[in-house]
Amino acid sequence: MLSHEKEIYEYEQTLLKLKENNQNNPIWSDAEIRKLEKKLSILKDKVYSGLTSWQRVEICRHPDRPRAIDYIQNICDSFIEIFGDRLYGDDRAMITGFGKIQGEKFVILAQEKGCNTESRVYRNFGMPYPEGYRKALRAMQIAEKFHLPVLSLIDTPGAYPALAAEERGQGWAIAKNLFTMSRLQTPIIVVLIGEGCSGGAIGIGIGDAVAMLEHAYYSVISPEGCASILWKDTKKKEDAAEVLKIHAEDLLSLGVIDDMIQEPQGGAHLDPTKVYINLQEYLLKKLSDLKNIPIASLLEIRYKKFRRMGMFDTVARD
Repeated sequence: MLSHEKEIYEYEQTLLKLKENNQNNPIWSDAEIRKLEKKLSILKDKVYSGLTSWQRVEICRHPDRPRAIDYIQNICDSFIEIFGDRLYGDDRAMITGFGKIQGEKFVILAQEKGCNTESRVYRNFGMPYPEGYRKALRAMQIAEKFHLPVLSLIDTPGAYPALAAEERGQGWAIAKNLFTMSRLQTPIIVVLIGEGCSGGAIGIGIGDAVAMLEHAYYSVISPEGCASILWKDTKKKEDAAEVLKIHAEDLLSLGVIDDMIQEPQGGAHLDPTKVYINLQEYLLKKLSDLKNIPIASLLEIRYKKFRRMGMFDTVARD
């Protein structure tokens, strides 16, 4: 349970117990019960409308938050996974394959963290090696060859920073993906479903439409890493989360992303089915829009969108 959820949880448990007792000994009227339920709704609105940036990071990292594999299983009618980069091996932190969503065919790239200790170790906590990015590259090239749109689901604390990863060309693999995605001749939809940190995220993050779930975050560094560098104190992570401007509303205003996909009140972990529906609807609508744009125009728009990021105007001093 997250710290900001404690009061809501205690109220819900008290109300549930009251309802159970009321069945055997009806002391409370239906009107009184509805009044208590109304108070619970008001409490939820108050708590969830006043979330800090750090509390939203906590929601993003909630252990019950849906992972990439959950989205694939729940939004796809069918999915056929493909393995390996044809150069070194397979990377379990990166899932790639062919998916069909409401009859629309996609090539899917997805970073998978795992949901418990065993699966997190198996998935390397969602931190891909170079072979993961080359595996994604291979899938994208197949998509281009067969004129299939690409769906990229991002959820990573970053690319794996081990010596072995550097020896196998981590930086080159990410750079190669940026180069290829910038000119891939097929529509690309990118959705940040959880954490999106540094080059590990951008390595599969170039697209014609870039969206974020409401409580996902997208940043060059984690709040803890930022606090450690700026203030030499990881306890200042809450301050770092605020100044980094890592959430969808901030990134929409900065032009880094194009859309925000709503989550259920309190986060996707509280009602996964609702967020699956929201994501599926967004993908089908966005794909329909992108299909109407000629490929040459699509590539030009994609290029200009990313070139505009970071531009600013200078103001002359008096």
